[in-house]
Amino acid sequence: MKRTVIYLLFVLGFAFINGCGTETTINDDEAASVISNYLDENPEYKTASFNFGEMKFRQNKDQEELNKYRELEESGYISMDVQEQKKVFLSKDSSFVYLIKLTEKSAPFVLEQGSDKAKVKTIIYEMDNDKPVNFVKTNDNSAKVTVTLVKAETDFYPFDNNKGSNSEFITKTYKLKHKKDEGWVVSGEK
Repeated sequence: MKRTVIYLLFVLGFAFINGCGTETTINDDEAASVISNYLDENPEYKTASFNFGEMKFRQNKDQEELNKYRELEESGYISMDVQEQKKVFLSKDSSFVYLIKLTEKSAPFVLEQGSDKAKVKTIIYEMDNDKPVNFVKTNDNSAKVTVTLVKAETDFYPFDNNKGSNSEFITKTYKLKHKKDEGWVVSGEK
């Protein structure tokens, strides 16, 4: 009886020690969750330069550019006040000087701001939950995860002069590392 109790305590102690060890397994859902949490804190985006302040537009010649600003004004991202209006001599065109100001609503899209120029987000990449996550476990404590990120255009997208992408999505590979205290975390991008 004494031997059985000692044997039972030994087996329970061994099972407890093995159960307390670091668990380094990961599956598709866990990898997707780790990447999703990382993207919430460190979003992927594309930027462009946005001019504001005192700006001059010609009614006919700059109509396309002026319409971009008016759309932002209608959405509440900027305010536009006419400062000056002139009829151009011997021309059918008029010129307008506007004072353009960023509103509080534009703050989530503005990364850097100067006196008359701002760096704004034009595209935000979001994880595509319909596409499968592809991951390869390189060893017990690290893995490479490839995900598909879809393009979501912001209201500032018309100001992006470098729209050279022929794709509605990008694929991105992240390196995951298993840390004893935190579990699986993103340790970098490939």
